[in-house]
Amino acid sequence: MTRLFDELGLNKKLLLAIKESGYTTPFPIQEKAIPIILEGNDVIGQAHTGTGKTAAYSLPILMKMKNARNVQALVLVPTRELSIQVAREINKLAKYTETKIAAIYGGQNMRNQIIRLERGIDIIVATPGRLIDHIGQKTVYLDTIDFVILDEADRMLDMEFI
Repeated sequence: MTRLFDELGLNKKLLLAIKESGYTTPFPIQEKAIPIILEGNDVIGQAHTGTGKTAAYSLPILMKMKNARNVQALVLVPTRELSIQVAREINKLAKYTETKIAAIYGGQNMRNQIIRLERGIDIIVATPGRLIDHIGQKTVYLDTIDFVILDEADRMLDMEFI
């Protein structure tokens, strides 16, 4: 029996954003992963494109986010297009929270990214190359991160991001 989003342990702010996004019932990956992640467990999930993987990992992260204005979650993605898409989706779900999300990818002005990071970001959605650039420039520190997501890890390995 499929559960509803309000049966997965999510708060009212997230449930409102989910409803406004047009979602009515969770996809299987969401129904299975959200409660496990909320319990503090690691998850490896696989689902087809368009079946809600981003919400499956971002909703529990948004639930557990502290208002600290430092990077608490890192989502690694293989391409700039996916970085933009994932950040946009997380922003929709975080609509009624104070969580700040930044897409960090190559081809975008590094100085603008640094300015954004200095203002305080909670979740970074980054491509591996640009993340390495920021770590090297000491504009991103990984010591405050509580959550790491490898989105499309198989594609990153195919692209030799070992």
